[in-house]
Amino acid sequence: MLKGFLDKILNTNQKPVQKEVKSISHEEVEALVEARLREHAATIEQSVNEKVNSAVRTPDQEEDYSLTPKQVEFALSLIAKTRDFELAKDPDTLTVKDLNRLIAFNKFKNKGILVNLVKKGVLRKK
Repeated sequence: MLKGFLDKILNTNQKPVQKEVKSISHEEVEALVEARLREHAATIEQSVNEKVNSAVRTPDQEEDYSLTPKQVEFALSLIAKTRDFELAKDPDTLTVKDLNRLIAFNKFKNKGILVNLVKKGVLRKK
């Protein structure tokens, strides 16, 4: 029994299954290549359009940099700590960048920050 089993394993007389090879015509190859090229071109065009659209922003698409009422209150308290300067514009028009500059001034006590805020029209001397 064991010998018969080993003979079956070692002496496989099965013919390998031959797959039928289907030939593809030259026109079919050209059609496939053309379809892939069009697909690739469309992908490139789409990525270029996305880059152009992200680079060119309209005012409607710009992010909102206005402050919340609590941030406005904090900015006003920071301005009050600067003894020689006062707010030169409406508190509602303050931006996040202005608030960050005021925070930086109170942290580092750099007079250049106040000079830049005066140049931008955010602060003025009393």
